[in-house]
Amino acid sequence: MARVMYFDCFSGAAGDMLLGALLDAGLPLDALRAALGELGIGHDVHATRVLRAGVSSIHVEVRTAGQPHHGHDHHHHHHKHDHSHDHRSLAEIAHLIGHSSLSPAGKARAVALFRRIAEAEAAIHQMSVEEVHLHEVGAPDSIIDIVGAVFALEWFGIDDIVASPLNVGGGTVQIAHGAFPVPAPATLRLLDGAPVYSTGTHGELVTPTGALLVTGYARAYGPMPAMTVHRIGYGAGTRDREGAPNVLRVVIGERTDAARQPAGDGSGRETILRIECEVDDMNPQLFTPLGDRLVTAGALDAYLTPVVMKKGRPGTLITVLAPPDRRAAICDVLFRETTTIGVRFDAVERETLDRRWVEVAVSGGLVRVKVAGRGTEVLNAAPEFDDCLRVAEATGRPLKIIQAEALKAWLDLQAS
Repeated sequence: MARVMYFDCFSGAAGDMLLGALLDAGLPLDALRAALGELGIGHDVHATRVLRAGVSSIHVEVRTAGQPHHGHDHHHHHHKHDHSHDHRSLAEIAHLIGHSSLSPAGKARAVALFRRIAEAEAAIHQMSVEEVHLHEVGAPDSIIDIVGAVFALEWFGIDDIVASPLNVGGGTVQIAHGAFPVPAPATLRLLDGAPVYSTGTHGELVTPTGALLVTGYARAYGPMPAMTVHRIGYGAGTRDREGAPNVLRVVIGERTDAARQPAGDGSGRETILRIECEVDDMNPQLFTPLGDRLVTAGALDAYLTPVVMKKGRPGTLITVLAPPDRRAAICDVLFRETTTIGVRFDAVERETLDRRWVEVAVSGGLVRVKVAGRGTEVLNAAPEFDDCLRVAEATGRPLKIIQAEALKAWLDLQAS
């Protein structure tokens, strides 16, 4: 089962809101601070739990080292400071990111995000990307929001990200060049290709950083996908408005096939199809992509068995197990991707343990543990191999140690 993350932007999106939501969903603040500390711009991240229209959420604030706490209006911060240091060029920002402790892929992604903003600003002001000095997003709090979000999304390790349409707000916003209708020109340019709407009220709800991050990471837009929910996070916007919580919500879970339901008698029994064919004239290199295509088409399992065919020829028996409603799709893959000219299928009964995923934190990221059992009795618990491999590759630590850590973290959860 695949992990999915949903950005629920019913009250817009800003960099600090996304960062707050990811902290609320389980990102450790000390890991974020450590990753950002090496940027060396003398700013610190503070996370405070606040209420927005009665909803508990995390508000992220970026403070200059030693700066007292104050009500900092993130949405309109950009016209407040006029220090030349806050107007950085793309080259300066890329230099800062190079010194962060993001992975090489994370650094490349962060630089690419800033390049997108520079290109949007350059197009609006008719200047070259090199000439652009990033006002809004060159400020330290925006750099920290963007680099922090890249680190946070890498920490969760979820590629499948879906976003709702974005509520952009309404009215006008004051930017360096005067009063503009919402969304501001750079924000609107960054929202190119994304579904947006306005309820006509509440000012600027989507900031340039919010537009940049949501469009930079979302693979699709729409309603919440069919999923089993595991973690939820709420990130607070700066202002607390009446009647509607000014928050961005992040929902993390496992994708589910909404149509697939268990047998219903509580026994874990269900009827599935076994679909088979043999081949003896096919290039063996084609079996690897075939397996991937079968899983995409809805196969529950697929395996190969060596067989001896007529005339003593060595061949391969391809067996696919699938829900009955996936038969046409599976047969289509077999005919297209193999050399067979016929397939056969029969219905088989199977009995399975109840399965669920439990997410545990190990040093370096999150790992899912697949827990199988009957009723309340747990009979099996196994860390997901792909998750362990991802953490092992990101940290350089041995895979077997990550697997052991994940199992220990799960056992500790049971004991608590």
